[in-house]
Amino acid sequence: MVGSFESDQILSMTNLNDILTSTVIAEPLPSPVTNGTGDEENLKKPNGAGGRGGGGGDREMVLGRNIHTTSLAVTEPEVNDEFTGDKEAYMASVLARYRKTLVERTKYHLGYPYNLDFDYGALGQLQHFSINNLGDPFIESNYGVHSRPFEVGVLDWFARLWEIERDDYWGYITNCGTEGNLHGILVGREMFPDGILYASRESHYSVFKAARMYRMECEKVDTLISGEIDCDDFRKKLLANKDKPAILNVNIGTTVKGAVDDLDLVIKTLEECGFSHDRFYIHCDGALFGLMMPFVKRAPKVTFNKPIGSVSVSGHKFVGCPMPCGVQITRMEHIKVLSNNVEYLASRDATIMGSRNGHAPLFLWYTLNRKGYKGFQKEVQKCLRNAHYLKDKLREAGISAMLNELSSTVVFERPKDEEFVRRWQLACQGDIAHVVVMPSVTIEKLDDFLKDLVKHRLVWYEDGTQPPCLASEVGTNNCICPAHK
Repeated sequence: MVGSFESDQILSMTNLNDILTSTVIAEPLPSPVTNGTGDEENLKKPNGAGGRGGGGGDREMVLGRNIHTTSLAVTEPEVNDEFTGDKEAYMASVLARYRKTLVERTKYHLGYPYNLDFDYGALGQLQHFSINNLGDPFIESNYGVHSRPFEVGVLDWFARLWEIERDDYWGYITNCGTEGNLHGILVGREMFPDGILYASRESHYSVFKAARMYRMECEKVDTLISGEIDCDDFRKKLLANKDKPAILNVNIGTTVKGAVDDLDLVIKTLEECGFSHDRFYIHCDGALFGLMMPFVKRAPKVTFNKPIGSVSVSGHKFVGCPMPCGVQITRMEHIKVLSNNVEYLASRDATIMGSRNGHAPLFLWYTLNRKGYKGFQKEVQKCLRNAHYLKDKLREAGISAMLNELSSTVVFERPKDEEFVRRWQLACQGDIAHVVVMPSVTIEKLDDFLKDLVKHRLVWYEDGTQPPCLASEVGTNNCICPAHK
């Protein structure tokens, strides 16, 4: 069951929609995707409706395909609306149809790392309040409608996970994973104003956004085929800049391939290049896998017992929070470089944003209490098991595929038809696409996807053309194009 899609609610909203159909003018809301295969003529087009262009490398984005061409206008209510109720009826109809669209699109959600398996009905009673956690989570401000006790409880849970004592850490619940990266890198920049930011080429785009925002010198480090940082190239770049401190972003699961940088090897490389612990700062971007990796056997440990400065994780990914949010933890000794007293709040502030979503801590607190460490461990095992199932089935179907050992992100040949990509909401880069297997992704859903993909590939390559070679993206061992079969 996804979200709180209870059958009685669906039935009541559907009945309401039927009643209003004859009296309400339909807005140009996109029709929900059906279970059919779509337009057969489009299916037969070699490049699909959107087109892909030539092979390999970065492709030009066809922005016209992505720009919204419809709008649900905001209109003023009629003078007599308080008597007729036409406006309320119209809005109820629009929302009912929008909800139906959400239900349908959720069925085809595979390419982005969001856990859609949740039910927060118990928190509905709190949605009538404007909850704002502005300021420092650990300092009471003049604003009284907040959820700081829940926020600190969540932070304490993650502090235990990453092995840092309660008095030694500082953190807050962010609005998204990007904010966690922006904060971690900002702390590093404030500690080392002349430092150089090092990040692998497969780091999340927010890392390079931080470099631009903070006007930091940035060195992009090469990666291995797996997507993991290449510490040989890292060593060369460090030795070329020995006179400046190092600020490093370490990926606990890269965006496209789900690769985990070897934190121990990174630290060893820094030390061997002559960087003492007081001359480097490490931020760990654990957006997705930062919560999964502690429950994977043989996985390297992310812990503050090692010389790291901060860790961030997204709350709307593996945890399954219905709104974007995240958790940022750093050392108490480091946060002093950002702290400012704000008389207006009667509090201290060291966050990126001012006002912060006070509802997000409630959702995170609720989930952590319900699942706990054992619950997350079971979900991690399920995700990894299902990811291996998908990878094996793709290979059996003759489709090049790769799965990193510590990941639930399955990388495979990019579908030739962009309509297929949009239907299954796949994330693509160059000649590859991926499916991120989350707790809400079942074997049945993967089977539906595989069946649909195999069916479409018969059409895409019926003219005798061959699938692209992915050796440079996934390695020769994972590529089963004609040259490597």
